[in-house]
Amino acid sequence: MNYQTIILEKAEGVATLTLDRPEVGNALNSQMGDELLDAFEAVGSDDECRVLVITGAGNVFSSGIDIGETSVKLKNVKSEEKSMEILFDKKFLDESPVALRRLKQPTIACVNGAAIGFGCTLSLACDIRIASEKAQFSMAFVRVGFIPEFGSTYSLPRVVGIAKACELAFTGKTLSAREATEIGLVNQTVPADRLKKVTYELAQSIAAGSPAAIQFAKIGLYQALNADIRTQVQFENLALNACVRSKDVEEGLNAFLERRKPIFRGE
Repeated sequence: MNYQTIILEKAEGVATLTLDRPEVGNALNSQMGDELLDAFEAVGSDDECRVLVITGAGNVFSSGIDIGETSVKLKNVKSEEKSMEILFDKKFLDESPVALRRLKQPTIACVNGAAIGFGCTLSLACDIRIASEKAQFSMAFVRVGFIPEFGSTYSLPRVVGIAKACELAFTGKTLSAREATEIGLVNQTVPADRLKKVTYELAQSIAAGSPAAIQFAKIGLYQALNADIRTQVQFENLALNACVRSKDVEEGLNAFLERRKPIFRGE
């Protein structure tokens, strides 16, 4: 797909997906929705990609849904005929949050500015969030009569706890980056001029690890949110058996004994 609203790049095993509608605060419209789903699928099928970083062009992560496009599309439609499928393709609505969460690669939201509505829920769908001290977060849906979307009713209470999730969803209040870090919504807040450096140092550190080991760890950690201890131990043992047969484990052990950094090739 020839992208018009996002940019997808890859360097040294790290893919970067940039929301690229800075003139409207990187707001989500129907075209961006289609392109995001395509990009998630492309990254998922790329064995050379070990980490995905998501960020926004300019000084905003995402201001949320494109209110202008939404208003126009719903304006002349009878109330009983209105649906989200008028605004976005059903495949995007159904599949994109699942596709992002289920990526085999770790995902990092590099939140360079305001993450409002969809911007907040997109960052929530990532595994890790690093924020500029200038960033802001808001589940602003209630302000325009919507409920939180993009799988956030699943992810938000798991990240910050049910009581805080209710508070954020019911009020649409805006949090500073520091406040978001204090409640666990954000992993780390850094000065704006260091955001890119810190994010890509983390991404490269992850990319240098064993791909299979990291993929198994990601599966196990998310599975554990809804599983019992016996299920998790069984999964761990199966995954360990797969790992111990890999060349990466051989390389890791040799590198440790030889006191050098391992070079994992995903084999």
